[in-house]
Amino acid sequence: MTTVKAYAAQDASTPLAPFSIERREPGPHDISIQILFCGVCHTDIHFVRNDIGMSLYPMVPGHEIVGRVLQVGNKVEKFKAGDYAGVGCLVDSCRECGNCSDGLEQYCENGFVLTYSFYEKDGKTVTQGGYSSQIVVDERFVLKVSDALPLEKVAPLLCAGITTYSPMKYWKIGRGHKVGVLGLGGLGHMAVKFAASFGAEVTVLSTSPSKEADAKRLGAKQFVLTNDEDQLKKVTNYFDFIIDTVSSNHDYEKYLYLLSPSSTLILLGVATEPMKLPAIHMVFNRKAVAGSIIGGLPETQEMLDYCAAHNITADVEVIPIQQINEAYERILKGDIKYRFVIDMATL
Repeated sequence: MTTVKAYAAQDASTPLAPFSIERREPGPHDISIQILFCGVCHTDIHFVRNDIGMSLYPMVPGHEIVGRVLQVGNKVEKFKAGDYAGVGCLVDSCRECGNCSDGLEQYCENGFVLTYSFYEKDGKTVTQGGYSSQIVVDERFVLKVSDALPLEKVAPLLCAGITTYSPMKYWKIGRGHKVGVLGLGGLGHMAVKFAASFGAEVTVLSTSPSKEADAKRLGAKQFVLTNDEDQLKKVTNYFDFIIDTVSSNHDYEKYLYLLSPSSTLILLGVATEPMKLPAIHMVFNRKAVAGSIIGGLPETQEMLDYCAAHNITADVEVIPIQQINEAYERILKGDIKYRFVIDMATL
């Protein structure tokens, strides 16, 4: 075992603070990675504060990890020391079910293993994430990262990037489609970039007029204030898809009326209360509500390669690890454009 520095939450109510954790020695198929940058996801806050009710403490968050390979096991084939590598939301799955065999590890039928605050397959060891100096992961769950892009801007692609890329590929969103992006935050700004890159006409739906200039800079053609009834009327029955990135409870019915017949509202945010939907409107207009999470490992690698080829990265604010608690408060206030990324050299 190797002792490494980290920042951890000891319980749901105390700030994150310096901590030491043990990392296993690399096995035959393992890769040891020096973490250079780690993105800060809203999910980190949910887990740290036990909003979902499944947190395990002490907890080292972080699942948007980019770093340099330090050491590889003797059966590792795709990586060598010195390579850049990434780790996202998963570090294991059953590897045998139909979904895993199809490269859909995020839908593993027998249970995936999250990068932090989750029991590994031995049922005893708890995973610890990227707010640390090093991590050891099986090579199947490690991704190749190009050196063509700034690494700090690549880190959020491991969650925010793939979470928006995956549903667009599944629903074949592209040229000729009218896409609404609800919410212009960490997920929303990546949704705008991908949809525009795929050739769709993009409209940002927001309650914040101050975000209009950014929305258009990122690739949106239109900007609609969702608390302005006149603006909403102009896009009623308009969209083929709406990518809903809002993670808090909100009025889903309002956005169903913006969809044209036979169109889909795609949920990426996870609200804590049940949804209320107008069945009669959905039935008589063949409208669908669907959900999506991250992609599997093959699709995540595809996304990273696409971003490298098309110069797509996240808009980030790099912070030292010592500012992580302040960063959490700023995220909750919406005071970020659009993703915090920790420079792990500050650890």
